[in-house]
Amino acid sequence: MIEPRKMRFFNINTLEKIPQLERLSQEMIFEMKVVGNVLPFRTNNYVTDELIDWDQVPNDPMFQLTFPQRDMLPPELYEQMAAVMQSGADREVIAEEANRIRMALNPHPAGQMTANVPRLDDDVVEGLQHKYRETALVFPSSGQTCHAYCTFCFRWAQFVGIDGLKFATDESMRFQKYLAMHPEITDVLVTGGDPMIMSVKNLKEYLEPLLEPEFDHIKTIRIGTKSVAYWPYRFVTDKDSEEVLALFRRVTEAGKHLSIMGHHSHYVELETEVAAEAIQRIRQTGAQYRCQSPVLRHINDDPDVWARMWQKQVELGAIPYYMFVERDTGAKGYFEIPLWRALEIYKKAIQQVSGLARTVRGPSMSALPGKVQVDGVTEINGEMVYVLSFLQGRNPDWVKRPFFAKFDPEATWLNHLRPAFGEEHFFFEEELHLILENGNKYGWEKLQSSPRQFRPEELLRN
Repeated sequence: MIEPRKMRFFNINTLEKIPQLERLSQEMIFEMKVVGNVLPFRTNNYVTDELIDWDQVPNDPMFQLTFPQRDMLPPELYEQMAAVMQSGADREVIAEEANRIRMALNPHPAGQMTANVPRLDDDVVEGLQHKYRETALVFPSSGQTCHAYCTFCFRWAQFVGIDGLKFATDESMRFQKYLAMHPEITDVLVTGGDPMIMSVKNLKEYLEPLLEPEFDHIKTIRIGTKSVAYWPYRFVTDKDSEEVLALFRRVTEAGKHLSIMGHHSHYVELETEVAAEAIQRIRQTGAQYRCQSPVLRHINDDPDVWARMWQKQVELGAIPYYMFVERDTGAKGYFEIPLWRALEIYKKAIQQVSGLARTVRGPSMSALPGKVQVDGVTEINGEMVYVLSFLQGRNPDWVKRPFFAKFDPEATWLNHLRPAFGEEHFFFEEELHLILENGNKYGWEKLQSSPRQFRPEELLRN
């Protein structure tokens, strides 16, 4: 029987209250504080007590995943932050320097603040992103934190308290009106932060309205969460865990497909008794449990780690879903690996598992034009090239249309690549420029009804 556990949070101001840090040098603790004053730090006693092997620190993957490391900041930025902290500056000065450094770390990549935010009656719909025709992302205002923060987090800007960098719904809940007016949206992804940090009362405010007849066009509800990895007691022994599961059951019994999108970066997160129990309970509600993660240097850049993780997911009844490429934000320089290496890890891992684990797609870059998958490296007419394709695109007609980039052994992101075979641009670039220039006025319905008749010049007339 799994005993209830009381959660205890630790942040950068209570770092030294973590008992296990007595093992570490004062120099290492200071380095954590320097980085943790720029990139957000939060952990809890389940992570520190159950997931980290302190005998392997600092190389333990779960330690790397949750605790700041000096090299997560570029050297010059680290030195600037360290100098301010060593100078005896007050909190306000330290915060100002931290904010200045944060703005140099590309806090919102892939057009999140500009190209993905929809409008209703000419006003921005707060807390909503609509990048792909069928899918809308909802950011609940009370779900913009987590049980613990990942050091690689591509949404770290949600947690640092800078005005204008945080996505969150407002009290008007206008996003619901937008969803009701857009029948092309079939999937809603409730994301954050982590929605499962919310109380069940708050969670109901976002899920239950979607069960009403005006939202019959919404067939799938997804919840993006790291809770099973970082606090699985949320579904097992927390005081409202049974209510949470009952809410999931109500969603599935209402005829919606409910998918809990679990973020798991290492098999350690799946191998505790309470994590397995949490997944079992979620699945018993009729919900699916899918798993995804970036491939990350220092943590899981090893095909054996991925193969073991995917196999464990299948054993638990979960579905391996995505291998992402680390986004170009925050501590990207610490975690990124070349695209060819990410592909090799994927290939060598997928070769070790059965077909049931080969549902995972990747390596995939969630970039400005869409989700771009690295399908292969090959030689064509004497030229080494990357073979690429869209899994999702701002124009759905781009999906599964192969294209080619010159092989670059140093490239870690889409914007590092150049077209192969002497082409000046990738096939989608002119159209992407026009779509963004016109504020996505070339609508979803038009794309859906006649995607193959699309011509970039049409945008100029809209």
